Amino acid sequence: MIVRTAHLLALPLMALALQGCLAKAAVDVATAPVRIGSKAVDLATTSQSEADEKRGREIRKREERLAKLDRKLRDREDDCLKGDDEACREAVSIRREMDELVPTIPAERD
Repeated sequence: MIVRTAHLLALPLMALALQGCLAKAAVDVATAPVRIGSKAVDLATTSQSEADEKRGREIRKREERLAKLDRKLRDREDDCLKGDDEACREAVSIRREMDELVPTIPAERD
């Protein structure tokens, strides 16, 4: 009899606890589309700082390429002055590439 009474007293407490779980589950289910949607928008968009970082990396790569071409051009010009016709042709080709690359690198402000 005492066990039966304990079970009967425990039932309302369990029902209350279960209501809290059900309410939390209902809130989670109701807010899930909003959370998923906002996450998708966040993944699909690029923040301004991310765009700035990407642009900075691209500019640095072009600057590094220009520096490499400049070194190569100097070597080819030296060889050209020594009479190497192939080096002269390569120097012209390198100069053309540099001329195309320079306008894509922003000038630094003072």
